[in-house]
Amino acid sequence: MAVKLRLRKMGKKKQPIYKVVAADSRSPRDGKFIEAIGLYNPKTNPATVDIKEERALYWLGVGAQPTDTVKNLLSNQGIILKRELKKNGLSEEQITAKLDDWKKIKEANLASSLKKKSEKAKTKKVSAEKKDSETEVKGTTSEQA
Repeated sequence: MAVKLRLRKMGKKKQPIYKVVAADSRSPRDGKFIEAIGLYNPKTNPATVDIKEERALYWLGVGAQPTDTVKNLLSNQGIILKRELKKNGLSEEQITAKLDDWKKIKEANLASSLKKKSEKAKTKKVSAEKKDSETEVKGTTSEQA
């Protein structure tokens, strides 16, 4: 039996919530599954991801294949990295240290991207204000003539 880690769609129309499940690859998307290992809500900002790390590592360890989306979710949570570090034979302290470093780098990248977005929004706002003021100036000069 080939097991896949995949998303199971739940929720109302236009308001999806997904369960991350271990399921037989032959079963349909919303059909029978073996175990639910987490939740994913893409509608929140940022998206909410709650995955049971131990169970995900177990299923990956016994050969379950994650779908592309689930693999991205696991990667963003650091579960794939932890599995690779365990596979390489590192001790728990070394794994914890490397995961902490990875989380710090990830937070720094997130902070820098947020800063860039805010700066970009400010420049857009300033350029929009300039255009508005230019149109006002043109409007007053044409009225005087």
